[in-house]
Amino acid sequence: MRKYTEYKNLKLADISKEIKQYWEEADIFSKSLALREGNDTFVFYEGPPSANGTPGIHHVMARTIKDMFCRYQTLKGKYVGRKGGWDTHGLPVELGVEKSLGITKEDIGKKISVEEYNHACRREVMKYKDLWDDLTKRMGYWVDLEDPYITFDNKYIESVWHLLSRLYENNMLYKGYTIQPYSPAAGTGLSSHELNLPGCYKDVKDTTVVAQFKVKTDQQLKKCPWGFEDNAPIPDNLYLLAWTTTPWTLPSNTALAVGPKIEYVLVSTFNPYSGAPILVILAKNLLPQFFPEKNASLPMDAYQPGDKNVPFQVVAQTTGKALIGMQYEQLIPYVNPGADAFRVIAGDYVTTEDGTGIVHIAPTFGADDKRVAHEAGIPPLVVIDRQGNRQPMVDKTGKFYLLEDLDTTFVKDNVNTSLYGEVAGRFVKPDYEPEDQKHEESLDLFLSLWLKKENKVFKIEKHLHNYPHCWRTDKPILYYPLDSWFVKTTSMKERMIELNKTIQWKPQATGTGRFGNWLENLVDWNLSRSRFWGVPLPIWTTEDKKEQICIGSLEQLIVEINKAVAAGVMKANPYNDFVPNDFSKENYAKIDIHRPYVDEIFLVSPTGQKMTREPDLIDVWFDSGAMPYCQWHYPFENKEIFEKNFPADFIAEGVDQTRGWFFTLHAIATMLFDSVAFKSVVSNGLVLDKNGNKMSKRLGNAVDPFETIDKYGADATRWYMMTNAQPWDNLKFDVEGIAEIQRKFFGTLYNTYSFFALYANIDKFTYREEEIAYSERPEIDRWILSELNTLIQKCDANYADYEPTKVGRDIQEFVDEYLSNWYVRLCRRRFWKGEYSTDKISAYQTLYTCMETIAKLAAPIAPFFMDRLFLDLNGVTGKEKAESVHLTDFPKANVSFIDKALEERMQMAQQISSMVLSLRKKTNLKVRQPLGKIMIPVLESSDFRNQIKKVEHLILHEVNVKEISFVEDSEGVLVKRIKPDFKILGPKYGKIMKAVAARISDFTQKEISTLEKEESMVLCIEDQEVEIKLSDVEIFADDIPGWVVANQGALTVALDITVTEELKQEGYARELVNRIQNYRKESQLDVVDTISIDLQSHPELDVAFNKFESYIKSETLCTRLNIVPAISADVKTTFEIAENLEIEVSIRKN
Repeated sequence: MRKYTEYKNLKLADISKEIKQYWEEADIFSKSLALREGNDTFVFYEGPPSANGTPGIHHVMARTIKDMFCRYQTLKGKYVGRKGGWDTHGLPVELGVEKSLGITKEDIGKKISVEEYNHACRREVMKYKDLWDDLTKRMGYWVDLEDPYITFDNKYIESVWHLLSRLYENNMLYKGYTIQPYSPAAGTGLSSHELNLPGCYKDVKDTTVVAQFKVKTDQQLKKCPWGFEDNAPIPDNLYLLAWTTTPWTLPSNTALAVGPKIEYVLVSTFNPYSGAPILVILAKNLLPQFFPEKNASLPMDAYQPGDKNVPFQVVAQTTGKALIGMQYEQLIPYVNPGADAFRVIAGDYVTTEDGTGIVHIAPTFGADDKRVAHEAGIPPLVVIDRQGNRQPMVDKTGKFYLLEDLDTTFVKDNVNTSLYGEVAGRFVKPDYEPEDQKHEESLDLFLSLWLKKENKVFKIEKHLHNYPHCWRTDKPILYYPLDSWFVKTTSMKERMIELNKTIQWKPQATGTGRFGNWLENLVDWNLSRSRFWGVPLPIWTTEDKKEQICIGSLEQLIVEINKAVAAGVMKANPYNDFVPNDFSKENYAKIDIHRPYVDEIFLVSPTGQKMTREPDLIDVWFDSGAMPYCQWHYPFENKEIFEKNFPADFIAEGVDQTRGWFFTLHAIATMLFDSVAFKSVVSNGLVLDKNGNKMSKRLGNAVDPFETIDKYGADATRWYMMTNAQPWDNLKFDVEGIAEIQRKFFGTLYNTYSFFALYANIDKFTYREEEIAYSERPEIDRWILSELNTLIQKCDANYADYEPTKVGRDIQEFVDEYLSNWYVRLCRRRFWKGEYSTDKISAYQTLYTCMETIAKLAAPIAPFFMDRLFLDLNGVTGKEKAESVHLTDFPKANVSFIDKALEERMQMAQQISSMVLSLRKKTNLKVRQPLGKIMIPVLESSDFRNQIKKVEHLILHEVNVKEISFVEDSEGVLVKRIKPDFKILGPKYGKIMKAVAARISDFTQKEISTLEKEESMVLCIEDQEVEIKLSDVEIFADDIPGWVVANQGALTVALDITVTEELKQEGYARELVNRIQNYRKESQLDVVDTISIDLQSHPELDVAFNKFESYIKSETLCTRLNIVPAISADVKTTFEIAENLEIEVSIRKN
């Protein structure tokens, strides 16, 4: 006969390794798919990781969520295909290669060819694939690693091209020259959703200036509108004040913007640095920010340069409309921008929230700046490079152009070389400077001090502000004029919003808030990336830009190449060996459609002109957002498979993907398929360190997922992550929490199984007997089965609703509070005492059923341990014809077993027991000391007394009390008091809170009783209706002589703490039994071994031990108990029965 495996201790990490090996040898994952083949499907999309970086503990979180719900749906009988994938393009890969090769983007094509560079990227992208695969298997994440989609694969790229061609055909792709976020450190433009990934906006402390723009004394366009006498010349010391957090953009200033309706003032004062008398213009509302009101009364003629308090006078006031057209002198005259610059213009976005109410306009470095300048006819300040191209003053590496890189004629005619030479080659942000070119002072500070020297600055200070950074390099971005291709996402904005409302977001707040708000403020998607390793934009254009073509397939490309060959544009077709419509791996391996090969392809236009590919790559987020289609090489292959697997039922990734993968999935699906890409999504929060700080290797607080799993096991790690906090909340990760899960949950379940296995092996229980009918089982069995079936209902509903925390906590509560701490403890004697009776068989069957069901319910979260538990149980009984718990069906609740009245009274029994035990602890009365009576006031519920009566024996046994008495009218026996909870009521009732508190304190016993029964009551206090809820107050009962009292809600329990002589004697006997049982364990006696005992005589104890001899012997498997004057045996021990009461004891195995 097979026996249940018995273990010496719990080793979760070893269990994970053993079960992992078993799964691999028995091919359990494949069998779980084959078992459900042909059933209804549950579609899951894997968000592809990039394998050029190592996995972190946060990946365990995200992958647990994915794995858990896929396992659940499989247990529910659905076919859940889980195709893995690899994200292989983009900045993470390229920056990794540049670092490993010791190069920068500028070196590509010079020190290393594009071909060599891309070969390095291809190698880099799978650098840590083995680590990722290892983590995947170690943590029990079931996903298809044998046939994953790979975004650099030619088939995948061809499908991306198809999607782009459809957007192009629908007039949803266009090219524009606009100001875009640009990362000098990464060498490419960024999309708005990349700029809004979590952590991209950082608080930085920068040098800021309030610059003085000198108003021209010889206005060509209009007279100065106010403040001076008619026909009086404009003073030579009149300035417009404008604030900027980016002083490096001031050399590119060509205009100042005001709000037409904003009120402005003319102020007479002194420059705080030079002490020179000046007149300044700024917004009236911002006057106090620069001029404290107290200084208005200071005499102007008493001011001395250097005085801390600078006097001022408001000379005049007008609106911004009157300032429009005013001309001013160039602030920093490095480059002459030509005519029409340096005017005051209208700006619809100008506010008086901060600054001066006058905005410095640099059209080359701000989208709004460019727009308002263009509307007003203001030119941007540009330079001409040696190739004859118009460029902003700062190049794409983030530095001012070197003079030798500019057109010589342009420099001669337009550049003040002596001034410009001071900043030529300087980087605008210290973060961009190479280590060997670091400056002690930043360019911002250099320019600020230059302005101070020239009497052109009113204020210089450090300012903390929020500035965008590149999501991959962690360095500041610039807003830069770029020629870019855009997806016209704004044209589908309303439909995206509409479809988003049909998606089940967990949490919902992310869908309506973070994601929903993002859609509400949607801008067109910047698709262009000026990099080398990625999907090439499949658009070819003639030199005059009048003709272009977007290629949507390799077959189309080959046709177009052949046309180009025939027209003499190309000598030969480099893809001649490729056979269109042959979808074999071998055929697609013949070509490579990455750069530089695709750049060497030239096409011919309908009018016979040569066409060159647009040099851009596409945003890598388009790659990943295209995976629902490209993973199947749609529409070229697997059309039916795609249609069956679109949209996804479920996806899950971190919150950082809200404006990344989640957005691109949604955008592409909406624009091309008028559909959602996913029906449900779990957006998990960040995994922080235990102090709430972001984890990073630099800070030394990153947690190694491999070490964690090796030490604590995958099951405890997964369970901790799912139950410590809801997945969408940020998790403060603490390994002590995992250790606690090991002890409290897995330790409890392990101990429950060990208890079962020990006695089931003794009694040879293998579930061979007929199932004992539910109605014939003892009430305690019916109760735990009722709770078990209630648990099945709750777990099923919460899994289906993507609420794993509720599932885990409900299972924990059942195992700890119900199964272990109540059922097993109360039924322990049924297992180890008596014959192999129907009652004992019922106990075994009930406990077995509970453990087997828990194994199935918890298997999605803790797949290794629960399979071990299932296999250990089923390996003996053979009840299920399944090789793994993951090949079984999810339990179905038997509603006929659910008895809510029974659950309610057992809950009462637990509650009353808990209250009595707390009273024992309060009065230092051990549980082994019997007590006489519990008194319980009867609640108004007509069934209350009856319900308690049915579980009375359980309560009395649990708390070691002789009887329960019920009191009909608690008012005569127990005096209750009531206190208001000021924290709850205070915010509600504010001014009248004092009166509310006084009224509550005056409650009669009857009013207190009514509140307990009704749980709320309405009072009239100071002519105001006030509702008092039971949760708004604290009710407690006064102790009565000889008794202690406890309250929980409406329930009150009083415990008689008088210990009679008879009760004391029984207590001594129970203490002795406890010491003997502990001795048996320490001596490693078998549970069936009988013993003989000699006790040293003691005048205070002999009577008790004689009186309760039978009880002592039956509880300890003792066949002979003797009380002797002294212990003569060589082997003896000393037991402390009570304080200052010790006896010697000899215990011998028979």
